[in-house]
Amino acid sequence: MSKRQIIALLALVGACISVYLTLYKLGYIGTLSCSIGSCEQVNTSKWSHLLGAPVALWGVGFYLAVLVAAIAGTQPGLADSRRVSMALVVLSTTGVAFSAYLTALELFVIHAICIWCVTSAVIVLLIWALSLSALNRSGARL
Repeated sequence: MSKRQIIALLALVGACISVYLTLYKLGYIGTLSCSIGSCEQVNTSKWSHLLGAPVALWGVGFYLAVLVAAIAGTQPGLADSRRVSMALVVLSTTGVAFSAYLTALELFVIHAICIWCVTSAVIVLLIWALSLSALNRSGARL
C-alpha cells in the first residue's frame, strides 16, 4: 500500500468522524457515544462553530479535500507528482495548525477533552507525517 493510499484511508476515517460529529451538532443524533472525555461539553461550547458552520463540518470539508488529493495522486500520471505531494503537505499542515488551535481551546478555554476530537487530531498528524515523507520521497524542496 502506498503512502497516498494510506493517507486516503486515514482521510476517509477522519471524514467519518467529522460526519458523525456534524450530525450530532445539527441535531440528527441525540447523544454522542463518548467513553472518555466530555464530548458533549466540547461540541456544545461556543467554540464549536466557525463562520456560522459547525467546526466538524469544516473537518468534513478538510478530510474530503485530502481524500480527493490523495486518490488523485495514486493515478498513473500523478503517482510521482511533486505538485500532489506539495498539495497534501499544504493541506495537512493547515489541518495540523487548526487541530492544534482546537486542542488548545479544549485544554485551556473549555477545560474539557473530546476523544473524537483527539482522534481526529491524531489522524491529521499521521496524514501530515506521511505527506512530508511522500514529499521528501518525490524530491521536492520545501
